[in-house]
Amino acid sequence: MKNIENHRNIGISAHIDSGKTTLSERILFYTNRIHAVHEVRGKDGVGATMDNMELERERGITIQSASTYATWKDTTINLIDTPGHVDFTIEVERSLRVLDGAILVLCSVAGVQSQSITVDRQMRRYNVPRIAFINKCDRSGANPLRVAKMLEEKLNHKPCVMQVPIGLEDKLKGVVDLVTMKAYYFEGESGQDIREDEIPADVKDLADEYRVKLIDCCADYSDDIMEQALEGNYNDIDQDLIKATIRKATIDLEITPIFMGSAYKNTGIQKLLDGVTDFLPNPTEVKNIALNINDNEKEVVLSNDDNAPLVCYAFKLVDNRYGQLTYTRVYQGSLKKGATIINMSTGKKVNVGRLVRMHSDTMEEITEAGAGDIVALFGIDCASGTTFTDGTLHYNMTSMHVPNPVIELVIEAKNRDDLSNLSKALNRFTKEDPTFQVYIDKESGQTIIKGMGELHLDVYIERMRREYKVDVATGAPQVAYRETITRPAAFDYTHKKQTGGSGQFAKVVGEMRPMEVEGDSEKVYNFVSSVVGGRIPKEYIPSCDKGFQSCLDAGSLIGFPVVGIEMEVKDGQYHDVDSSDMAFQICARMAFRQAFEKAGAQILEPIMKVDVQTPTEFQGTVVGNLSQRRGNISGTSEEQNYTTIIAEVPLSEMFGYATDLRSMTQGKAEFTMEFAKYSPVPRNLQEDLITKYGDKARSQR
Repeated sequence: MKNIENHRNIGISAHIDSGKTTLSERILFYTNRIHAVHEVRGKDGVGATMDNMELERERGITIQSASTYATWKDTTINLIDTPGHVDFTIEVERSLRVLDGAILVLCSVAGVQSQSITVDRQMRRYNVPRIAFINKCDRSGANPLRVAKMLEEKLNHKPCVMQVPIGLEDKLKGVVDLVTMKAYYFEGESGQDIREDEIPADVKDLADEYRVKLIDCCADYSDDIMEQALEGNYNDIDQDLIKATIRKATIDLEITPIFMGSAYKNTGIQKLLDGVTDFLPNPTEVKNIALNINDNEKEVVLSNDDNAPLVCYAFKLVDNRYGQLTYTRVYQGSLKKGATIINMSTGKKVNVGRLVRMHSDTMEEITEAGAGDIVALFGIDCASGTTFTDGTLHYNMTSMHVPNPVIELVIEAKNRDDLSNLSKALNRFTKEDPTFQVYIDKESGQTIIKGMGELHLDVYIERMRREYKVDVATGAPQVAYRETITRPAAFDYTHKKQTGGSGQFAKVVGEMRPMEVEGDSEKVYNFVSSVVGGRIPKEYIPSCDKGFQSCLDAGSLIGFPVVGIEMEVKDGQYHDVDSSDMAFQICARMAFRQAFEKAGAQILEPIMKVDVQTPTEFQGTVVGNLSQRRGNISGTSEEQNYTTIIAEVPLSEMFGYATDLRSMTQGKAEFTMEFAKYSPVPRNLQEDLITKYGDKARSQR
């Protein structure tokens, strides 16, 4: 029987290239899950264990989150390594949705970067306690204590420094543990031999200084520690009391314990694993909420009890060489091989044929999983984000956040014989990844794929070629524009049609006005009815709403969705015989078009937050290029001969930027890009877009 208190479900998240996958590799090695260490871009051609896709090994990046499990001392750890690139942000979302704790990895040179901020926001969304690991302390310019301050300044964390380094850059030798006040050195070929020693004289003052800070941090959460600190007793406080205080404050999201070292140089990883077991929560310390479908979706706290009725959540689907794998987190009850479970979305019964624990892309057959386990099922037909129960409960877990795609690409198979395989690929990928979407353009009949960025769509196109042998041609990327209005406009429209027998009659009078467009501006529409005296019967008011909404899919400027619109119906007229639901829908549609023309219609374009890290020598060139792309520079900062430039740039100007940036900076700069907001397109560009749309529409007639 497992002890659920010796169980940890954790993820590793960070900005791209902070060393997450390298850290995962070392964790697997020190927990004896693998017997040799492989590097992300290793010369041995093997690649890191957690990067199991061929594309990941070629590109040296993580594309899909990978799950594994390991044992450290007497604690079982379920570990998910997530991508750092913003294009694959859904992998981080779905992982954090089911995890109890996380390791936030930061580079000791670059510190808190743009994607660190995004990942931290995602952790807050799901209330995930975290510890921080400041990696790459062996790099030139490493300053982990500065990075600890950045956590406070940029992320509003309360950092609690648990260690100080012994040496830095190429002189990194080990770490001082500020709880035990001992020095630890990581020796042997792969750092597997830990040597405990007294603190070296040249680090003693720094260790004493940060020991005082550690105790002061703990004193805020423990009266016992505060009393001893006030008496000046910083050295003899009980270690177990310190650990218990830090643990509680971490789980309560009050503080962030900070560890440091170098995954690549095999330094500090075992002490980080101690930190995972000491300070991150077990499943019983996390409040997991389900919604009771039979009781108006009332919130219910799940119990983490193996003997309770089953509730589990499918958070990730993968179709690989074994068939469809459904990654599942068990929240309460037990999941047994051969059992029948119920899909809460469809009500269908499903049989659990095979149950496995995953270790990257290999697996271990099991017969049962209990509360707190993360396992994979075979042959279960469901969508990502589905809740399963044993049928005695009708609960649904709250869903994960799915960001909206910002880029579109026309796609077609070069060979007609490949259409069937292309269809299979698109069906599979849309099922696996909610941010990868497909639709058919109503006017042109073209197949269009939507995603989070160029790299996101590039990866899926490459996977179609490799996994489905489909050679595809792609059209120019299309930006997800939106249309809106700038001023109020009245409408007064009468719809009359007489065709013998009963005809059609409806009249609507009211006002269209702009609404504030916030965030990703999807589905920003509001309907108000102030009709009095039965001028429009109550049963036809929803018909007006339906008619207005049917106009939101395609605006009259360039055929893109309309947002930021409030429609108010103030008056109208009806006919006892000729008025109908359809008559009022048609009338509302015509009234919408009438008002839209008078309301100062405007095109909105997606603006991206672009974060460029470049050697300072190229700063002028990079800033100049961003300005040419209609970018607004919102901030720059310099650290160790590297400059970080933050800008807001229209997505339409960012195509091909990766290639241009490489050539401008001799391949030394990198950038990340994420959606920020929608903003009006400049007037001259709006006219060009409208002209192109008109030409396209005429050519298709």
